Order: sequence, then structure tokens, then C-alpha cells
Amino acid sequence: MTVTGTDIVELDRIAVYEAVRLVELAQDKDWERDTPCAGWTLRRLVAHMAAQHHGFAAAARGAGSAAAHWQESEDLREPAQAHRTAAAAVLAAFAEEGVLEREFALPELGRSFPGRTAVGFHLVDYVVHAWDVAATLGVDVKLPDDALGAALAVARRVPAAPDRRGPGFAFAPALEVPTGAGTLEETLRLLGRAPERWPVRG
Repeated sequence: MTVTGTDIVELDRIAVYEAVRLVELAQDKDWERDTPCAGWTLRRLVAHMAAQHHGFAAAARGAGSAAAHWQESEDLREPAQAHRTAAAAVLAAFAEEGVLEREFALPELGRSFPGRTAVGFHLVDYVVHAWDVAATLGVDVKLPDDALGAALAVARRVPAAPDRRGPGFAFAPALEVPTGAGTLEETLRLLGRAPERWPVRG
């Protein structure tokens, strides 16, 4: 699918808001639940999400190479509030004029990328992380087809070589995509998630 620069910012905003909505559903008893991110509780996952928001916000403003912007907070007592604040920060940064023409330094990927590409990376992250939170809580993720389609287009370009996947990397090894898989399922499986292991609970 073809997505314009303006569209990618708007689709990213939709994914971020959906992730915020889902995180806000978590109750005290939910924070120590396991998530589809192996070894991470929901509390740790949401702390990671907040840190990524702050890192991408810094990258949008030319400061992404500073490791401090990407560090997870050690204070995990109020994960939903921290995530909400971080989401607002990244959306404000992405809304700035000319953001798609800037270079984003993304240390986890080892180099800088054009703004449009970087926002696409953020979009796929938050489609997947929104699903991670929804799966942990046993609820549905609600995203429009155009956001899902744009995320899939990015997921199909993520390197699948074994030396780029697994522990220490952003994504687990890709899983086989069955014939007839939907857009979200294909995205998840390309990025190492097995949605059949995380059914919606009533």
C-alpha cells in the first residue's frame, strides 16, 4: 500500500492512542502478568514503551544519539501515567513542521534514518505493542485497516536474518505465516509473535 508522509504521522498517532487506551485498562493485579514479550511483565513492557516514546521524541528533535533519552525509568510504580506522558511527548514531536524531512538517530538500529522511515518504524512498534498489551489483558486491539496495512508494509521489510533476530534484538525470529492470515496476524508472525497463544478472554 502507498502511504503519504502526512498519513504515516496520522496512522502512528492512531496506533499510539490505541496503545494508551489499552494500557489504561490495566488494573493493579495485571501489572505482573506475563506478556508476549518473553521474560517481560506488563509493567516492564509498558516501561519499555514509554522509554521508546521518549527516545523517538528526542530523535525527532535531533537528540536521538544520546542514550539517556532511551533509558527506561527505574520508577515503575505508575506505569500507565508514565506511558501516557511519554505518548504525549512523542506525538507532540512528530506533529512538528518538517519532522519527516529530518534525520532520526536510532541507536538500537545503529544509524540514522529519514523521518518518514523512522515514523514508520514507530508505527509498527506501536501496532505490535498495542497488541502485546491487549493480548496480556485478554482483550481485542482496535485499529483501522489502513494503520494495520501500513504496519504490515513495514514489517515485511524488517530483516529476518537469524543474526538480526532473537535475544538482544528488537524482534524474535519470524514465524511461518499461514495461508489466509489476516493483516494483523501476518504482521505479528513476521515479528515473532504467535497470536494463537494469546486468546481474547470473553
